Amino acid sequence: MNSRIVGLLVLLWLVPVTYAADSGVQYKLAAGDVLRITVFGEPDLSLKEIRLNDAGTFSYPFLGEIVAKGLTPNQVEKIIVNGLKQGYLVDPKVSLSQIAYRSFYINGEVQKPGSYPFVPGLTLEKAIALGGGLTERASIKRVTIMRGDGSPSLTDNVTRNTVIAPGDTISIAQGFF
Repeated sequence: MNSRIVGLLVLLWLVPVTYAADSGVQYKLAAGDVLRITVFGEPDLSLKEIRLNDAGTFSYPFLGEIVAKGLTPNQVEKIIVNGLKQGYLVDPKVSLSQIAYRSFYINGEVQKPGSYPFVPGLTLEKAIALGGGLTERASIKRVTIMRGDGSPSLTDNVTRNTVIAPGDTISIAQGFF
């Protein structure tokens, strides 16, 4: 195998992971997301695990503080590539992978309310299971999902198949007897 093919295979293996909600919009980074940055051939510029701080930023060698909040992983990757081209590397090959998403929260009428790690494919049904199931007084018809990305909260049309996104807060109210 020649070195170009090996390089291409390595880059394909490092393709960034993105999460797309059911709306088809690409995932936007925020505080708590964990990233891996790989610069091909430059181990000193590769970061195995970096968690975005409360402001949604992280520190990167030579470039300083990078604001990632509200950007897609691909956009952050381009910021790093463009920054490294400014006098550091001639043609940097950068790959940014998301290795962990920020947590989601579930409270109200579940057995174990709290914060739980997000996993792609999470639905309300699965989130309730992570929370230990519903209490006797829970009402699945009185659920509010506050979106972690700032989009409008969901109260109507919430079903057990509703997709949960990173940073969401699920509140399950009591039912009336």
